[in-house]
This record gives sequence, C-alpha cells and structure tokens, in this order.
Amino acid sequence: MNTPNLRDSIEEVLHTVHDPEIPVNIFDLGLVYEIKIGEGGHVQVVMTLTAPACPVAGEIIFEVKQKVEALEGVTDCHVQLTFDPPWTKDMMTEEAKLELGFL
Repeated sequence: MNTPNLRDSIEEVLHTVHDPEIPVNIFDLGLVYEIKIGEGGHVQVVMTLTAPACPVAGEIIFEVKQKVEALEGVTDCHVQLTFDPPWTKDMMTEEAKLELGFL
C-alpha cells in the first residue's frame, strides 16, 4: 500500500465534506487536525467542529467515516472528535493551511 497516495486520497475526499452552516469544506476550515493511517488500511481522523454544540456534528462525522471508508485501501475509519485545541477562525490562515500540508 502506498501511504502517501492514500493520504492524498483521504485529504481529497475530506475536501468534499462541508459544514452545512458554512459553505467551506472541513479541510480548508482547519477542522481536520490529524490523519493517521495504520496497518491494514485502518484510518483515524482526528477533527473538531466549529462549535461544541454543533447541531450537525453527527452528520459530519458520519459523512467523513462513510467517504473515507469508500476509498480503495481503507478497511475502516474511526473519527475522533476533539475540542483540544478549540477551533478558532485563525485556523483558516495560510499558516494553518501550510501546517496542515495543503499549500
């Protein structure tokens, strides 16, 4: 399995997941903190939400899980929700984008 290509595929599919309240994908919003690719195609996505009381949290998590698991080479996806550090609009800066690896 070529992990860099799988990582690219995961990032690409995460660009298609949108917060229904904000017309920007979760990746560009800075909501995805980490993507861990384990042996045997086990993927863990560590992410946050724009607010802890986000009414569509379940839908977003389900969509991430469903889309990542549909990728070739992925056997399962676990979405870990965290609020540490809490999301801020600053996470959408170029600095954050560079750190997340999509600049």
